[in-house]
Amino acid sequence: MPIPAPTLYPPFNITRLSHVEYGVTDLAASRAFYVDILGLQVTHEDQSRVYLRAMEERGHHCIILRQSDTAGVSCLGFKLFDTPELDKAAAFFEGKGLPVEWVERPFMGPSFSTRDPWGVPLEFYVKMDRLPPIHQQYRLYNGVKPLRIDHFNMFSANVDEAIAFYGEMGFRVTEYTEDDESGRVWAAWMHRKGGVHDVAFTNGTGPRLHHTAFWVPTPLNIIDLLDLMSTTGYVANIERGPGRHGISNAFFLYVRDPDGHRIEIYCSDYQTCDADLEPIKWSLTDPQRQTLWGAPAPRSWFEEGSLFDGAEIRESDLKAQPIIAP
Repeated sequence: MPIPAPTLYPPFNITRLSHVEYGVTDLAASRAFYVDILGLQVTHEDQSRVYLRAMEERGHHCIILRQSDTAGVSCLGFKLFDTPELDKAAAFFEGKGLPVEWVERPFMGPSFSTRDPWGVPLEFYVKMDRLPPIHQQYRLYNGVKPLRIDHFNMFSANVDEAIAFYGEMGFRVTEYTEDDESGRVWAAWMHRKGGVHDVAFTNGTGPRLHHTAFWVPTPLNIIDLLDLMSTTGYVANIERGPGRHGISNAFFLYVRDPDGHRIEIYCSDYQTCDADLEPIKWSLTDPQRQTLWGAPAPRSWFEEGSLFDGAEIRESDLKAQPIIAP
């Protein structure tokens, strides 16, 4: 199926992805993983939540860890360009017959929550509390030295439909994988901020969150993280990598937090801000799409993901699969 033309003048203006809220079953264990191992900075915490930011971020938080009886994902957050865009965004979702609820969030200005057509919980806002810069406070750099949140990847039962909806909101496709036999899109990467992606969609049982990614300074930071995890009791949490993706050209590592939420550590993709940039097409049968060096991903990478709170999942009817490691 052809990739739709980009919507260059969308009904509202999304600046970038912003934050994710995870339900975690042991707040202390999750805090230790994200702070002591990954190196995110605590900006606020109480008995039920921990708020975290990365080293280059001025906004109050990019991850919220919330104590919960079950592991899950409460929302994916996106920052809008300015205040009038909030009403435009709310009208867009209401016009689609999707729920819009204006909410009060700690450390944030006016915000509303909604869902996409498949039940993914989304949150939109303009203002978040701004914090002093810490990117030159090198004594604070720990773990993998995360600089900023980079993207979300979601399992989707119909990637073509997801591309159409998110494309209408102004996300532009940079790269995609096509199933040679059916001609359908198997996966797609879409951006707002000028990198390879803010959101991506992978064929599979969905909607589920596949992973949240953090940008780090260099591939050597990923090696440092592997050494740290392998000597502090987290070797079993290393899932895939290190390696270099064919898609995006990024150097990567996938790890799992104590509840199984997948985190990608990521660097070295490329600029995509030109409005007329043509998407790069990959064949599902090309082994270098997964890893430029040819190594296939493990089965867990294609089958396991985090459930979104309140969303009903369904299987994809596109059964095509790339090469999977045993």
